[in-house]
Amino acid sequence: DCIIHCDIKPENILLDAELCPKVADFGLSKLLGREFSRVLTTMRGTRGYLAPEWISGVAITAKADVYSYGMMLFEFLSGRRNSEPSEDGKIKFFPTWAASVTIGGGGGGDILSLLLDHSLEGNADAEEVTRICRVACWCIQDDENHRPSMGQVVQILEGVLDVNLPPIPRSLRSVC
Repeated sequence: DCIIHCDIKPENILLDAELCPKVADFGLSKLLGREFSRVLTTMRGTRGYLAPEWISGVAITAKADVYSYGMMLFEFLSGRRNSEPSEDGKIKFFPTWAASVTIGGGGGGDILSLLLDHSLEGNADAEEVTRICRVACWCIQDDENHRPSMGQVVQILEGVLDVNLPPIPRSLRSVC
């Protein structure tokens, strides 16, 4: 059996006394039996974390949660919401910029100074930040078949699996 949470976002990840993350709020979740791999459900959840296939109204898989997790990883890195005004007052979509920096070099510069929450500088490893950015880019691929499983995400984040450069998701290319 498989649970699709359907609302992975920072507010639904709680930390226990040992700072171990716990997923909360299963109010929108769906349980898939062994004989099913997809579920057709009305689009619910939080805008900004919803996978493209869900927005287009097709049946979703556990990869919808992988997409949401990737969006959340970008927020954890930057220390801010993915869509918020920058210093110049313009709304910038952080995953677009982070993908271009991660994949294309983003105009040069150190990945830590470009992407990382400034309060974490000096406490972060450039290799780990690069790995997190790469896995986040894989998680938000438009085609769910190109996204890793959550098991693979964990192995990549733990450094057990290597991660290649992902392509910039189609939905982000027009705004890169």
